[in-house]
Amino acid sequence: MTGTASGRRPPTNLPAAQVCLFLDFDGTLAEFAPTPGAVRLLPGTIPLLRGLAGRLGGALAVVSGRCIADLDERLQPLRLPMAGLHGFERRDARGQLHRPHLGQQALDPARDVLQRAVQEHEGLLLEDKGASLVLHYRAAPGLAREARAAAAAAAARLAGGFALLEGDKVIEIKPSGFDKAHAVEQFMGEAPFRGRVPVFVGDDVTDRDGFGAVRRHDGITIAVGERVRALYQLPDPQALFGWLAQVGEPREPAHG
Repeated sequence: MTGTASGRRPPTNLPAAQVCLFLDFDGTLAEFAPTPGAVRLLPGTIPLLRGLAGRLGGALAVVSGRCIADLDERLQPLRLPMAGLHGFERRDARGQLHRPHLGQQALDPARDVLQRAVQEHEGLLLEDKGASLVLHYRAAPGLAREARAAAAAAAARLAGGFALLEGDKVIEIKPSGFDKAHAVEQFMGEAPFRGRVPVFVGDDVTDRDGFGAVRRHDGITIAVGERVRALYQLPDPQALFGWLAQVGEPREPAHG
């Protein structure tokens, strides 16, 4: 399969017993908002995902840069398989949590640099996820250069084991060695994902790793919006909602 954006809408006649689905959150399931806390799901998303997970036999996971605790709060009462912090933490289909130990103090030198940058530049926002730090400049796109400089200076203060990841108007300092591809590969080695054709839906450059993992399994990639290329394209989360509502639905046999 190619990684080129085609503009084609993805097929809905995917056999529920043969596919598994990986969904990004921000910009994919939900529209972006000025701040991470202001992001809201479209009405009906929770029952939609509940029904879809049932049709897929539980082979549905959310793979996001948000932490799992945040995702659980936004998707309650659902407790889906999830990968948070770009694969650093993961909850498998049995409910077991996989997360390496990382003391919060490990990021303190970078945290200090970013806090000063936020104080100096109105419009920058620091999101502290504990195991990673995210500098947002969505409210002030003109501060992109200042945000990148601050993130680079912050990362330089760390002893090692961290990497910079840039997304749509965000720059994140996160543990190295973990990404969405790592999360997908872990899920694909476990039931109920094992042996199925994977489908990854994302919207940003931070989803490219997940797309790559899915292509290695001869799966399907779907981009939401125009920020990243994939085999199929949907214009926005509203269109994704409509597509998800049809995936795996039983169909009436054709009559001659």
